Amino acid sequence: MIEVDLSEALRALSHPDRRAFVRACAHDERSAGDLAEVSTLSLPSVSEHLKVLRKSGLLILDRRGRNWMYSTDTARLAAVAVAVAALGDADGT
Repeated sequence: MIEVDLSEALRALSHPDRRAFVRACAHDERSAGDLAEVSTLSLPSVSEHLKVLRKSGLLILDRRGRNWMYSTDTARLAAVAVAVAALGDADGT
C-alpha cells in the first residue's frame, strides 16, 4: 500500500479549488490553463495551488509533447481515503 502523509494530503485537499482540480484530473489529463477554467482564480494562483497538490503527491505532472499535463494519482487518493477511514477504526488499522 502507498504510504501517505495524511496531514499534508488533508491540507492539500482543504481548499475547494484544489479539490476541484483533483476531480478534474481524475479521468483526463489537464493543462494548467484547462484547470484555470474550472476556477475563478488567476493563473498564478492556480499554479500555486497545483504546486501544493504536486507536493502532496495527489497530482502528477507529465510532459506530453510541448505541453505539461496534470493527472490525479488515483492510487494515492485511494490511500488517503483508507487512512481517513482508519481514523474511525477502534484499533487504528
